[in-house]
Amino acid sequence: MALTHPATVSPVHPADSGALAASAAIICLNEAACIGKCLQSLDGFAEIIVVDSGSTDGTLTIVDEFARSGLPIRLISQPWLGYARQKQFALDQATQPWVFSIDADEWLDDDLRASLPRLLAADGAISGWKVRRSLTLYGQSKPVSRWTRPEHILRLVRRGRARFDPALIVHEGLTAEGETPIARQGLLRHERALPLDEQMKKEIAYARLKAEQRLQQGRKPSALKLMFNPPIYFLRIFFWNRFFLCGWAGFIHAATGAVYSLMTEAIHRQLYHARRDG
Repeated sequence: MALTHPATVSPVHPADSGALAASAAIICLNEAACIGKCLQSLDGFAEIIVVDSGSTDGTLTIVDEFARSGLPIRLISQPWLGYARQKQFALDQATQPWVFSIDADEWLDDDLRASLPRLLAADGAISGWKVRRSLTLYGQSKPVSRWTRPEHILRLVRRGRARFDPALIVHEGLTAEGETPIARQGLLRHERALPLDEQMKKEIAYARLKAEQRLQQGRKPSALKLMFNPPIYFLRIFFWNRFFLCGWAGFIHAATGAVYSLMTEAIHRQLYHARRDG
């Protein structure tokens, strides 16, 4: 799908002189339930780029309200290109020296926000920072135990020194040229707010995309992976990442991960044989 010409569809307020020399880049589609908290946590950034691919649920109204309140938001309409290409498109619109790529259902906690000036002042050899991401599981009001293992994800990067791989159609991630240490202060919070049945639909959709990605890479299905990957996936999340500390919510989180793994292997096998058999 061709790129549209980037067009701002909300008023842009200039950032104040004390703003961080950083852009935030967000892609969204029907994120009314969570994007407000995300935008609120980005107050202080010199620029906030929101790339929408056709929201109909009130997302645009919320974004426009934050823009009119003074946040330096550029709201851009761009038809869906796929996860990696859409996020790269958002990244390419940034004008500041640093860019924070953030999902609409994520937000920066106060400690991470406070650490940003120090991170942005890093030596030139550092191309970006991996941040620690922590979940709030469905049905819980607080984040998971601080003794669980947070993910370390590259999100804060110098403009022009990191990219998304367009060949990846799911589980896309930034890759950078140069050092990318872990920012130890603060958390990027991820709100897993979907009801379980909706979450499973999302997991199965991701599983199909990953299976299709494997086929594009010429990979064949594996009977061993079909048998062993799902239980290994569960054990890794529940014990290695210590989600057993989160009670039944942690067990369900690990189990849905195992279902995702099973569906990935099963759909890969299904699509492979369907293609082979014509």
